[in-house]
Amino acid sequence: LHEVYKQYRAYGQDLKPHIIETSLIVHKAIERGEVVLLESAQGTLLDIDYGTYPYVTSSSPTAAGAALGVGLPPSKITHVLGIFKAYSTRVGSGPLPTELHDETAETIRERGREYGTTTGRPRRCGWFDGVAARYAASINGFTHIAINCLDVLDTLPVIKVCVGYRVGDEVLRHVPANVRKLAQAEPIYEELPGWMQPTTGCQSIDELPVNARRYVDRISE
Repeated sequence: LHEVYKQYRAYGQDLKPHIIETSLIVHKAIERGEVVLLESAQGTLLDIDYGTYPYVTSSSPTAAGAALGVGLPPSKITHVLGIFKAYSTRVGSGPLPTELHDETAETIRERGREYGTTTGRPRRCGWFDGVAARYAASINGFTHIAINCLDVLDTLPVIKVCVGYRVGDEVLRHVPANVRKLAQAEPIYEELPGWMQPTTGCQSIDELPVNARRYVDRISE
């Protein structure tokens, strides 16, 4: 053990000139009027406090968590960009109310290359969950949203959006705090016509096919 200690102490000495208090760097950049970008991984429903516990990560991948992680006061955050896929995915266990177990799921998985980057494990796929999206927006205070992987849906004639959950005789428009209740939720869908045209070449939202634009607008709503 002593030899390991000496070895890693030497590493520490080599790295020491390159290490600084990162919050100091960020604060000085803001004072100079520079733009600082904080990027989060994971997602709101994997948040240790506000996610689907126990199927969560060990930290807070939210806008508030970003401020805490870098040592900034929340008042310094002026824009919060929420990033959504045009459909839902989940890795591993945990509730996914809109999960599909049919050919549509396979289409989304293959077109979206929805496999774990490290493990190659197939991701669970389903329709866009507007209830979960609204919850994420309320927790994070999104000022803007970005929707990616829209082209994955290019070949589907009908596309569904979850607008509520049905649990027994109860209709929910919010994500329940009880993960068991969420696991029992049946999605309430709104159907939208697909666009059946490629969107990969579109450079602006105005170039999207009419039905693709309507889909994006509905998600925004």
